[in-house]
Amino acid sequence: MTTVLVNVGGAVAIALIVWWFWLTRPAARRVENAVIDVLVADGVYTPARIETVAGQPLLLRFLRKDPSPCAERVIFDELGVSAELPLNQTRELRVTPPRPGDYLFTCQMRMYRGTLVVK
Repeated sequence: MTTVLVNVGGAVAIALIVWWFWLTRPAARRVENAVIDVLVADGVYTPARIETVAGQPLLLRFLRKDPSPCAERVIFDELGVSAELPLNQTRELRVTPPRPGDYLFTCQMRMYRGTLVVK
């Protein structure tokens, strides 16, 4: 009986991890003025989905409140852009997505995840 409960508990934990890291899709925040503030706290970027237009310069202002070493850097692999995020300080990062598509941004361990949705 105990083995069954442990196995069920493990399966539930695995399902929650898969849902949290790979299946959740937060509502997108549309950029109106080409400047957006992104909070880095509690294991997430807020907002985690940002909508913008291809070719439009975008200023992202990251404020890192999470002391975790994982949160020390933000990386836009497909855009070739990354930046150190000092704790409790705003770091400005300019990006200009060249074409429509989804551009993932993550921490160096890929646990924090966000998407730049380019139309």
